[in-house]
Amino acid sequence: MSEGLPTPRRYLAIGAVSFGTALVVIDGAIPSVALPTLARDLNVSGSEAVLVVTIYQLVLVMTLLPFSALGDRLGHRRLYQIGQIVFTVASLLCFFARSLPFLLVVRAAQALGAGAALSVSTALVRAIYPQRQLGRGLGVNSVVVSSAAALAPTLGGAILAFGSWPWVFASAVPFAILSLLLGRHLPEIQQRAEDFDMLGAVLCAATFGLVISGLEALVHGSSPVVSSAIVASGLLIGFFFVRRELGEPRPIMPVDLLARPVFALSTLGAFTAFIASMALILSLPFRLEHAYGFSPGAVGAIIAPWPLTTMFVAPAAGALSDRVPAGLLGGIGMGIATAALLLLAWLPAHPAYWDIAWRMALCGAGFGLFLSPNARVIIGSAPRERAASAGGLISTTRLTGQTLGATLIAALLALGDGSGPMPALVSAGLAVVAGLCSVARLNPALRRPAKDEVGHHQPAVQLR
Repeated sequence: MSEGLPTPRRYLAIGAVSFGTALVVIDGAIPSVALPTLARDLNVSGSEAVLVVTIYQLVLVMTLLPFSALGDRLGHRRLYQIGQIVFTVASLLCFFARSLPFLLVVRAAQALGAGAALSVSTALVRAIYPQRQLGRGLGVNSVVVSSAAALAPTLGGAILAFGSWPWVFASAVPFAILSLLLGRHLPEIQQRAEDFDMLGAVLCAATFGLVISGLEALVHGSSPVVSSAIVASGLLIGFFFVRRELGEPRPIMPVDLLARPVFALSTLGAFTAFIASMALILSLPFRLEHAYGFSPGAVGAIIAPWPLTTMFVAPAAGALSDRVPAGLLGGIGMGIATAALLLLAWLPAHPAYWDIAWRMALCGAGFGLFLSPNARVIIGSAPRERAASAGGLISTTRLTGQTLGATLIAALLALGDGSGPMPALVSAGLAVVAGLCSVARLNPALRRPAKDEVGHHQPAVQLR
């Protein structure tokens, strides 16, 4: 697969992955616009409505790494298409949701399907493109992610203007159908004969599930002692899980990759950046509707400049990282994002659309300048046989950060600080941490780790 797929099959395979990526992004982002309406129709509080986003992210986080390992044995293309089918069926069931518990069950099923597809999408991208065009392929993927993120709030606002909120959750179904139709053109990466590490998969899911659900219980539950015990149980299981993974030749948790300082810094920086972005975007509809009186449709239009700007900045930043150290680009990006987040915290008393829109565009530029080069360092530097694990690590980092960002906003809403400037201030602090992680990679000693750090030959792409 070093030369990728021949044309025109390559373009059809790109279409399949692009539509599949778009459905995951849209279905993860679009409910944020509908949360106030959903809370009112289902007669639940705002903090409870955020669970609709959190459950989706939680199931994805729990299953991405186990699914990426399963894909190596079951077949990447097969697992990808199974995931699309499960997602489509679950999306149609959203129309029958008349209570929050049922909706949460359906959202969990959607996340299972999306997780199966997303877990192997990066490995498929790497197999579709020749090695010399990997940067271009990742740039295309960045455009798809940013375009879908830009479409999500606008599409959600338009749907709510003419229909009810169940239609919001079904909006990604056409993307799933198109991805399925084109799926036969995807490459089938050679399967491995090793047995699937079921115990490792269970420990992985339990670690993420218990820690994140325990944090959620601290926000929504009535017993801090029980909630804290759940978090502690997850951390304890995680300790034994990581120790066990250190001795595995093909670990589900890619501890072999994380042993590289540059991978650890890139992962930590991405983690804090995703918490920051999710916290801001998820809190903004409540602030704009409750504090400033904007309609749901207007809220979608106000949020859109962030992903629209990222759509143009991220691919350019990815290409620029071939010549400029990613650590420098990321530091500059997070500096811009921090300034923009502080400006969002201190909005005028009666802001107009443009007062908020240009600040959102500045945020999008900053995060785009950071995230695209950061992802390229991780994906391009991983050995080809570890492509699925590297992709699973990136997706897990993104979704864990987004899930904790949603949990953070639920906590701030419960405390009465979620619809004011506090989320933007917290996000600004997290952006500073991400920027420091990026700049730290400029240390020359971290750019080319020794071969024996991870037990693989040094990859072709320099870590920066």
